[in-house]
Amino acid sequence: MNWKTKWILLFCTLLTLTATAQDFQCQLSVNSSKISGSNKERYNKLQQELYNFVNDRKWCQYNFKVNERIECAMLITLDAVAGDVITASMTIQLQRPVFGSNYKSTVLNFQDKDVKFTYEEGQPLEYADNANLNQLTSLIAFYLNLYLAMDFDTFSLNGGAPYYTKCQSIVSLNQNAAEPGWKVYETGQKNRYWLMENLTNGAYSKIHDFLYSYHRLGLDVMAESPDVGRASILESLKLLQEVNKQKSNLYIIQLIVLAKSQEIINIFKEGTASEKTTVVGIMKQLDPANQSKYAAINN
Repeated sequence: MNWKTKWILLFCTLLTLTATAQDFQCQLSVNSSKISGSNKERYNKLQQELYNFVNDRKWCQYNFKVNERIECAMLITLDAVAGDVITASMTIQLQRPVFGSNYKSTVLNFQDKDVKFTYEEGQPLEYADNANLNQLTSLIAFYLNLYLAMDFDTFSLNGGAPYYTKCQSIVSLNQNAAEPGWKVYETGQKNRYWLMENLTNGAYSKIHDFLYSYHRLGLDVMAESPDVGRASILESLKLLQEVNKQKSNLYIIQLIVLAKSQEIINIFKEGTASEKTTVVGIMKQLDPANQSKYAAINN
């Protein structure tokens, strides 16, 4: 074997390893437009380092094919910079393909406003599962594991359990952190602590049943049997209704409604009169601040 052949084989091997390591198809960007006179090169470098952090690490045991990678986005908008300390917000988005169609269903789409971290240019972005080495990498790892957890939940019943455990571990490691967003007493039960409390509390286990029933038994069936799929989606909404009766205004239910409300409206515009009546009643309970929008189901 000559040296050229050896280099070609080595190059192909490296490409394979890189592709195998990638679990996400993640659009990651850092927006510094609010920072006057900002050092664009610094924040472009931060964006590239975060991209490498996401894609150079293996985040789950499953080996995704290229077309199976989890489609998600993280947009970090910088609000203030004081030396190396950065205050920001982060837009969190997760999509999931629907079987038998080109449609992609939004699973999560919300903004985390409690983002604060230290970034020293030239310092590596370190991360370990059992230690809080870096606030920014802990934050990114938390949301990547949340993406894995919720994505797997939509394909198999309780499939995301190992990744919720990892998210909970990151929350626990950050209980003594100076940065916001991790603790029980912050922001009126709308932060990462309460998000994980909702998702790991056995009393609210029907949330996981909802994620599976809505997506796998509902959306994935609609291309072949729209009536059957729609009926499953209605039954899944009843699961959320039961959780809401146990404890109203849960943060996770607010986030689900935020991601799903327009999709639900579009689905049930084609429903029977009985389905429309039932789903309007459910959505008014889950989303009382926006009751009027569900009248569109009957139009």
